[in-house]
Amino acid sequence: QVQVVESGGGLVQPGGSLILSCAASGSILSLESMGWYRQAPGKQRELVANMTSGGSANYVDFVKGRFSISIENSKKTMHLRMDSLEAEDTAVYYCNAQVRLLPYSRIHDFWGQGTQVTVSS
Repeated sequence: QVQVVESGGGLVQPGGSLILSCAASGSILSLESMGWYRQAPGKQRELVANMTSGGSANYVDFVKGRFSISIENSKKTMHLRMDSLEAEDTAVYYCNAQVRLLPYSRIHDFWGQGTQVTVSS
């Protein structure tokens, strides 16, 4: 089985910074991509940023210039550096890992349990 575990959430003041980390482990043949999603109270889960194992990154408009994503393929670990945080960034942040379990098999999606990020003074 595959486990996805997030860490690094917490309380930060507006304008502050936070780094989230996510580690995927288990019977993974290859890591295809990893991404961060978030869900604020009363809202749907939305994409924040993702990155392929080849290093191609994608950011949604509301975090461009403020957030930075990186992947350590050998460790199957992803980091999200968040700068200039705003109250609107308050949400539960979820890690998604897309992996192959077997050669020539389909890509599987695995999710972490989420980590709370609260931006407040």
